[in-house]
Amino acid sequence: MADRNPPPLTPAGYQVLLALADGKAHGYAVMRFVEDVTNGSVQLGPGTLYRTIARLVADGLVEEVSGDDSEPHDARRRYYRMTSLGIDAAKRETDLLARLVGVAENAGLLDSARRSTA
Repeated sequence: MADRNPPPLTPAGYQVLLALADGKAHGYAVMRFVEDVTNGSVQLGPGTLYRTIARLVADGLVEEVSGDDSEPHDARRRYYRMTSLGIDAAKRETDLLARLVGVAENAGLLDSARRSTA
């Protein structure tokens, strides 16, 4: 599977992968990450989140893993982490977005206030 090209990502798929970039997380933590990092402008509802995770798992970008022993046990809580293919897909998407932001900046489309805080 490592020689496979990662499939294209949807915005929600990329956001989930970003949430998992620092390690494993459960669905609610992924939802909170996306909401926090976008200052509330993007909110992944449970339906979108779990359909997205199911697609990422089916594509081999994310895998389900055992929970964290330091947290209280909740049989309903499922944890996920990126696979090596998921890391490749996230890096590829990040490179593409960085190029697009560079073009937008050169075209004068990037708000200067955002540049100073980024």
